[in-house]
Amino acid sequence: MSVRLSLLAILDQGPCYGYQLRAEFDRRTGSTSPLNVGQIYNTLERLERDGLVDKGDVDERGHVYWQITEAGRDAVRAWLDSPVERSQGTRDELAVKLAVAATLPGVDVSAVIHRQRSASLAQLQDLNRAKYAGANPDGPEELAWSLVVDSMIFSAEAEVRWLDHTEQRLALHPQHALQLGLSTDRPKRGRPAKVRT
Repeated sequence: MSVRLSLLAILDQGPCYGYQLRAEFDRRTGSTSPLNVGQIYNTLERLERDGLVDKGDVDERGHVYWQITEAGRDAVRAWLDSPVERSQGTRDELAVKLAVAATLPGVDVSAVIHRQRSASLAQLQDLNRAKYAGANPDGPEELAWSLVVDSMIFSAEAEVRWLDHTEQRLALHPQHALQLGLSTDRPKRGRPAKVRT
């Protein structure tokens, strides 16, 4: 998720100070991914360095209002007009954990999958029971919250389906066929060649 571009998009609505930006971000994402204030100010400083925001007026309480520049507006438009590109490689901890576990001797991968499925189903149940706690259940804040929660529900459902698929695939192979001993080949120095997809 691009915190940087999300904050810029909020600033495109008008100048804000740091705590105000944090509150606006939480309001627009349903507080599902809260930011700490230090992260907000670090991001603002980088945005200023990159010419996307400027410091503006300071109010009587000492709040520094940040405002978007024309370059910042261009960046927001480009972000909103572009699809989110998913990385081609995976560093998903669960996928890596199961791939490694499947190749280790003496590891009961079915038990690893079972524990993960139980945790994923518990998370899915919690998400399905979640209720919006805001003041206006039919307002835009509730809609923003529900969009993020729906995304989390769909991700959890997909994870459970993937775990079922993985368990079925592993069941097709005898346990000893999956085990990999340490290779005796000496690795070459340098970076591995990129795999083209």
